[in-house]
Amino acid sequence: MTAFSLEPAQLAWCAELRALAAERLRPLAEKGEPGRVNRPLVAELGRLGLLRRLFASGALDLCLMRESLARACTEAETALALQGLGAHPVHAHGTAAQRARWLPGVTDGTAVAAFALSEPGAGSDAAALELTAHPDGPPHADGTAHPDTTAHSDATAHSDTTAHPDTIAHPDGTGRWRLTGEKCWISNAPEADFYTVFARTTPGAGARGVTAFLVPADRPGLTGRGLDMLAPHPIGALDFDGVPVTSDDVLGEVDRGFRVAMGTLNLFRPSVGAFAVGMAQAALDATLAHTARRGAFGGTLRDLQAVSHQVAEMALRTEAARLMVYAAATACDEGAPDVPARSAMAKLLATETAQYVVDTAVQLHGARALRRGHLLEHLYREVRAPRVYEGASEVQRGIIAKELYARQEAR
Repeated sequence: MTAFSLEPAQLAWCAELRALAAERLRPLAEKGEPGRVNRPLVAELGRLGLLRRLFASGALDLCLMRESLARACTEAETALALQGLGAHPVHAHGTAAQRARWLPGVTDGTAVAAFALSEPGAGSDAAALELTAHPDGPPHADGTAHPDTTAHSDATAHSDTTAHPDTIAHPDGTGRWRLTGEKCWISNAPEADFYTVFARTTPGAGARGVTAFLVPADRPGLTGRGLDMLAPHPIGALDFDGVPVTSDDVLGEVDRGFRVAMGTLNLFRPSVGAFAVGMAQAALDATLAHTARRGAFGGTLRDLQAVSHQVAEMALRTEAARLMVYAAATACDEGAPDVPARSAMAKLLATETAQYVVDTAVQLHGARALRRGHLLEHLYREVRAPRVYEGASEVQRGIIAKELYARQEAR
C-alpha cells in the first residue's frame, strides 16, 4: 500500500531497507545482549551508509528509514535513531572542531552518541532541569583555560588550550564549569562514547537558563549505571560529580540550550511516530497472515466478521497515523511555522495507534503471541515506551493545545 504519494524511488528504497534489515541487521540484533549497546549492529548501520544518511537528508527521509527498519528489526531502528538523537545537536550546533572530532565516528558506527536531557525529577517538564553547571574559576590573563581543569581526553584535546573562536564564554567571563547532578532514563547510557548534556547555567531562569554541552564519556567525575527496563534497548542513569567542561564543549550558545533540545525533539518526534507505524505495520502483517490460515469454527479466523472488522480497524488506524507522520515530516522539511504542533500530533497519534494495533494483534493471535520470542511478544514490550519518551502523550496534547490557542490569539 502506498501512502502520501511517495515516489517510486522512495518506495523502492523502503523495500530495500526492509530487506537489508531482515538479511543483514536482524542476525546481528539477535546476537546482542538485551539492555546493552550492540556495537556490531551500530557498525553495520555505518557500513551500509544509513548513519551518514541521518545527517544528509530531511525529516521525511528519516521517517522512511525508521519505519522501514522497524518493520523488520526494531533493534536496528532504535540503534540508528539513538545515533541521530545524540549527535544531531553536534551536527546542527557544534563548532567545526566538535563536528570534525565526533561526527565521522558517529556516521561510520564506531562512536556511540547519547542525548542526556531527562532527570529523575525533570522528565516531561524539561525546563525544570536541576543538573547544574557551576562556574569554575577565572582563566589565565591571556584568555586561555587552565590546562589542569579542561580535562579533555587525549582524543578530544586541541593542539593548544585556547577556546574555539565560535564558542561563547559564560557571562561571568570564565568559560569553565563543573557539572553536578544526575541524568536518568538516558538511552545508550552508560555505554555511549559522548553525551549531549543539558545543564542549568543560570538558576531560576527556567528554559532560558539551560546550556547544551558535548561531554565525552571519559571526563573525570562522570559515572553511570544501566537500568533494567521493559524494552530491551540500553537505558541508564548518569552521575555528574564536578565534571569539568569549558566553552569548547558548549553546543550553540550559553543559556540557549533549550532551543537545541527542542529543535532536536521537533525533528525526531515525527520519526518516533514512524517507528511506531513500522511496528504497527509489522503487527498488522503478522495478523493478516495468521487470521488467513488459522482454522476456527469450520473456516478460518478471517471468515469471522468480528475478526475481519478488527483487522480493518487496525489497517485504518495504521494508515491514518502514517499519513500524519509523513505530513509532519514534510512540514518540517519545508520549514512550516506549525512544526511543533504537527510533530506533536504525529507522535501522539502514531504511538497511541501502535499500542492499539499491537494489542489487538496479540488478542487475535491468542496465547501463542505471549510466548517469549514471538514477534508480537517482542513488539508488545517495544511499543509501550514510545508513548512516554521524547514527551509523553499528555505532553504532546499540551503542546498541541498551546499551539492552537497561540494561533487563535495571533489572528
